[in-house]
Amino acid sequence: MKIKNIIIAGSVCFLTLFSCTDINENVYDKYPADEFYGSPEGADIALANVYAQIPGDFVRENASGVGYAGADNGWYDMNCMSSDEQVIPHRNTGDWQQDFARLHKHEWLPTDFIIDNTWNWLYKAVYNANLAVSLLEKANADASKVAEAKTLRAFFYYLLIDDYGDVPFFTDNNTTVDKIPQSSRKEIFDFIVKELNENVELLSGTKGGNYYGRFNKWAGYTLLAKVYLNAQVYTGTPKWNEALAACNKVADGGFTLHSGAADASNPLGSKYYELFGDVLPDDETILPIFATLDIVSRNVYAVRSLYGPHAQALFGYSGWNGTIVPKEFFLKYEENDIRRNQFLFGEQPGGFNYTLDVASLDNPGADPQAGVRNVKFYPATPRTGGGASNDFPIFRYADVILMIAECHARLGNAAAAKPFVDQIRQRAGLNALDHNPSLDEIYNERGFELNWEGHRRQDMIRFDKFLLANEFRPASPAFRKLFPIPTNALNANRGLKQNPGY
Repeated sequence: MKIKNIIIAGSVCFLTLFSCTDINENVYDKYPADEFYGSPEGADIALANVYAQIPGDFVRENASGVGYAGADNGWYDMNCMSSDEQVIPHRNTGDWQQDFARLHKHEWLPTDFIIDNTWNWLYKAVYNANLAVSLLEKANADASKVAEAKTLRAFFYYLLIDDYGDVPFFTDNNTTVDKIPQSSRKEIFDFIVKELNENVELLSGTKGGNYYGRFNKWAGYTLLAKVYLNAQVYTGTPKWNEALAACNKVADGGFTLHSGAADASNPLGSKYYELFGDVLPDDETILPIFATLDIVSRNVYAVRSLYGPHAQALFGYSGWNGTIVPKEFFLKYEENDIRRNQFLFGEQPGGFNYTLDVASLDNPGADPQAGVRNVKFYPATPRTGGGASNDFPIFRYADVILMIAECHARLGNAAAAKPFVDQIRQRAGLNALDHNPSLDEIYNERGFELNWEGHRRQDMIRFDKFLLANEFRPASPAFRKLFPIPTNALNANRGLKQNPGY
């Protein structure tokens, strides 16, 4: 396994400030701050403190997962469990709390731990990004490093308005929590767009190497495309042309789809699954989170899905018997689609049997082996019962290709969308479409390609699918398109206004 060297390197540099014993080493913490943070090493340390917020990790004692993805009870679970692609049911054996089932059934409350945990993580990340911007600007650091800090801040604010709508907004940390004003979703959208348009071209164009896991120019344009893609949701005004232009900028980065060829050495039978293993291929990967178990982050998603004894038989350690894929989502896949290989259902070697049907999510709960399981992130070493070392793709080029297709279709040119949809289908071993794609077909293709990667809730809202009834709940009221401002945040800042419906 290759050593991943961005956040690790930055974190090691940060730790070095407090652990140097060799008197011949440079003692960076004695430098004047402006001189230190103006240096390449100092600038990277300021940024490392922000990047360290992204990988998912947790404290085992209370399972307080933080980060974008990789662990429990954080941003990933809040956004993915509330969609149609996955859920952790309460088991009729007493396993698993009902928070995940409530998310899937659109019954979450402002007091729920995952709602509060995600909010706190995002604002800690914003605070650290503000600090980095301040330190780097005062030190006259290289413009690309200041741009990187501002792009990171824009990323966190994008996640905040996507989930919570109108939220507290600040760029100066010298403001107490109770005095931070609540800004409208549109105001923060305008800020994000302005920051990205002013800074993305200043970012490094380097792919991979020291920029594996960092916002380079191509990741910056992908973020800008995502913001524009959802402009109608955020502001009421669509920005399809702007989204398409940003996607085309990403295409200038020389990305291609990774091979989907058969590979007998891969546990899931295709090179396609290298996109979800250890050290993701940079032909398609735009922005990954890297993970090395018990060093930087972890990836729990496969071990969390598998039934305990089944994981024991496959890997030598017990699974958590958690996440399932709802039957309706799974059955949409064509049988010869290589992306179907990630799902485990029916009889398994060793006498295990994952049933398609799940009778209950919460009361009395699901049988122990009920539900389709997912090993898209087939555990990479080092791995234990606590997770694995699979990296996680925040952005990859397949997503950009499908965004291009969607923009063309929404602009009334489905014929221009077709070759982009066909690229994704043919890589998956399917035939090209014999007609121009509809928006529903593009939506479905996004689900097939990007499941379990953190995009589904946002896609469902943009395509007006999020409120529809499913096998576990009736149609939802419109206010569920936003999560509530957590009760703890309202108590800390009496000036905040709760989202309607809560």
